[in-house]
Amino acid sequence: MTLTRRNALILGAGALGASALAAPFVGRARAQGRYRIAQILYRGETQVEAGFRDYLEQRGVDAELIVFNAELDPSRVPGIVEEVKALAPDLVYSWGTPNTIATFGRAADVDPAVNITELPGVFTMVSAPVESGLVPSLASSGRNITGTSHVVPPEPQLRAMQSYKPFTRLGVLYTPNEPNSAAIVGRVKEVGEEMGFTVAERLFPIGADGKPDGSVAAELVEELGAEGSEWLYYLPDTFLLLQMERVTPTATRLGIPGFSAVETMQTDALISLVSRYYSVGQLTGYKAEQILVEGRDPASIPIETLQRFALIINMKMAKAMELYPPLAMLNYANILRDE
Repeated sequence: MTLTRRNALILGAGALGASALAAPFVGRARAQGRYRIAQILYRGETQVEAGFRDYLEQRGVDAELIVFNAELDPSRVPGIVEEVKALAPDLVYSWGTPNTIATFGRAADVDPAVNITELPGVFTMVSAPVESGLVPSLASSGRNITGTSHVVPPEPQLRAMQSYKPFTRLGVLYTPNEPNSAAIVGRVKEVGEEMGFTVAERLFPIGADGKPDGSVAAELVEELGAEGSEWLYYLPDTFLLLQMERVTPTATRLGIPGFSAVETMQTDALISLVSRYYSVGQLTGYKAEQILVEGRDPASIPIETLQRFALIINMKMAKAMELYPPLAMLNYANILRDE
């Protein structure tokens, strides 16, 4: 698959803001050598980490990245946290909501014996930092962490869907034990009341071992279709991402287009409105630079998302479903083509 760029769909200012990329480097050498950053990843390195690493290199921030991988299992994080505490790096980086909550704790119930509190932290790929309880507000975490969110607000996403193909019923499939997912679905329902559509929900069942069961994914899509869902909204649910091989063929067969809220599911959706992972990594790198080089207190650095989004149309999916985009949308969309 290749992406043919037309024009970016720009909402607000540039991705990092003028001060982040245009300002001259004013860093100071670190007396004891290079900075050490412990990275607690969820599923190995992604384009987020590539953007983070490249940003630091381009800004001349000499950093050693020490990688820990939870391998899709947040229950591994407490053990990693113990290792990181013993390592005592200059900064702790965490990827995703489950990892971040396990690393730093929720704002209301931080436990210094379990969570990292004494070391500064920066998180990334957290969909709903406030709604998940990680921070009390985006203006300040009130503690030794800051970070970035990667999800475009639901309102512009849902309006993009309406512009492509109007609907009155939206289907969502998500995991009940992913805190971001329930928060986002709640916001989608609120927008639905304003825009005049209803939401049909299906949740992956949780087994006796506390883990979600993806074997019924196709069946759940069938149920959403039977209830009259005209679109499927693929929200940033990590477990859902792992089930798309079951979800996508069923939705396509039923003639239900999908909309992706994250870049990693753009090939499974008809259209997507997303923050580029690489750019999210750059924004996270900027916050790390503020902490390490400028010496800023993480609590003084607001939690932000990008202000530049990409609207992507999957032409392979459009042809397969015979749902072609409005001509006006082609003027500002990115076209994903099958070569």
